[in-house]
Amino acid sequence: MTAPVALLHDLLAHAARRDPAAPAVGDGTLELDYAALWAEARRIAAGLRGLGLARGDRVGVYLEKRVEAVAASFGIAAAGAVLVPVNPQLRPAQVTHILRDCGVRLLVTSAPRLAALGPALSACADLRHLVLVPSAPPATGAVGVPDADDAPPAPADGPARTAWADLPADDPAPAGSRVHGVTDADMAAIFYTSGSTGLPKGVVLSHRNLVAGAQSVAGYLGNRADDVLLAVLPLSFDAGFSQLTTACVAGARVALLNHLLPRDVLRALERERVTGLTAVPPLYIQLARLEWPAGVAERLRYFANTGGHLPRPTLQALRERLPRSKPFLMYGLTEAFRSTYLPPEEIDRRPDSIGRAIPETEIFAITLAGRRARPGEPGILHHRGPTVSMGYWKRPEDTARVLVPDPFPPPGAEPDLVCRSGDLVVEDTDGFFRFIGREDTMIKTQGFRVSPTEVEAALMETGAFRAAAVIGLPDPSLGQRIHAVTVPAEGAPGTADVLQALRTALAPHLVPRTIEAVAALPTTPNGKVDYKRLTAERAAAEI
Repeated sequence: MTAPVALLHDLLAHAARRDPAAPAVGDGTLELDYAALWAEARRIAAGLRGLGLARGDRVGVYLEKRVEAVAASFGIAAAGAVLVPVNPQLRPAQVTHILRDCGVRLLVTSAPRLAALGPALSACADLRHLVLVPSAPPATGAVGVPDADDAPPAPADGPARTAWADLPADDPAPAGSRVHGVTDADMAAIFYTSGSTGLPKGVVLSHRNLVAGAQSVAGYLGNRADDVLLAVLPLSFDAGFSQLTTACVAGARVALLNHLLPRDVLRALERERVTGLTAVPPLYIQLARLEWPAGVAERLRYFANTGGHLPRPTLQALRERLPRSKPFLMYGLTEAFRSTYLPPEEIDRRPDSIGRAIPETEIFAITLAGRRARPGEPGILHHRGPTVSMGYWKRPEDTARVLVPDPFPPPGAEPDLVCRSGDLVVEDTDGFFRFIGREDTMIKTQGFRVSPTEVEAALMETGAFRAAAVIGLPDPSLGQRIHAVTVPAEGAPGTADVLQALRTALAPHLVPRTIEAVAALPTTPNGKVDYKRLTAERAAAEI
């Protein structure tokens, strides 16, 4: 009898049993099939336990996208420990904050990245072990770190160091995939927010969260064994890590990519014969401006958007370049992994919709007055289901704001927590939702509450911009004024013509008072537009 898939590493174990010779993951230098990847994950698990790692200990992985990072992620779960993926684009102070914040006991990294952290690592008092993988080959693009083959000298009182290949092979745990009594309710991973303008905070996900999310997403995307998924998002981003777990569910192959430029993504799509691509709007906006190789359009079965609203002109440009590819528009938040998706057949009917609830999940809106919102009535999106996270690491007050008692539990159901997203949405009569804006980013101007998303959509509809971000800035007479930060398109009309078009399309209080042109919008390490940085820099400049 096949063991049930209940824990994170069970996803890989099941795939290895089902089709051991199927290609699993490659990074341009190393390629492993499912049997070899599972064997490597088991070796890492045994090595971690041999170093004294216990159930629930946090293990950081601070690497670019490479096969060792994937093996370590599943091996950490198989050891009964908790995975803490660290975005390789973060600065040393942000990396060490993460390591200190959740008390990482062991860090998997490389010599160049260890050198980049420098003396800041000495502040991580709980860190006991370093496992060093071989330095990344230049072809994989270890961007932003020193070229170094050797780690800096180890201080006498620093953490012990072990080479990746030298992890102890003797496993003190009993045979089998269940170790240390781990259950699906145990912590499996802590994903930290990007923290580009502040200190990141960790969202704790259980084994059940990750397995349920993988099965749900793989189901509605229709992932299958002959798929090749291109991993362009950081593995420290929940949607990026999802490429690994959904691939295991389907038995698909993951091609890992550390890209510098959008053209690198197009070349990888062609080279790897990719059938599934998931990315965020800033990357899609850049890709939509490029010529795509003909072979990509023939093979790419779907492209999926996550991490924010995809402007309609960008979506249309992608559909023109990829007439055979199915577009999936997805909405989610790390605190609940994935909440909704818009099926491809609904795109033309509901181009501004974030879709309906993912399988095995219920989504509903609650008004600010605390009652269930009716169709057409704005409310805060709430998420009920198996992907609702365990909350924030050691932040009970933040957790209590996001995970709240279910205000309308199903009849006969046990009391449970639901995720209060903080996103304002409107549901239609068919159960599809439209995103209005973040509760905490709504612009209050002239007595009106304005959604930045609505104004951004109007800006993009003019055709004058490649990208646009709308923020609210302090104004003594208006409360806040609407300020647009834009990347102009080539040959775009002037500001006066754009404003005239906006006055025709929008109510007077929605028209931006100021429009600023920039070469590019800043993004977080996860690739999303960095609204906090935009607002902070411009507000500070006006003081």
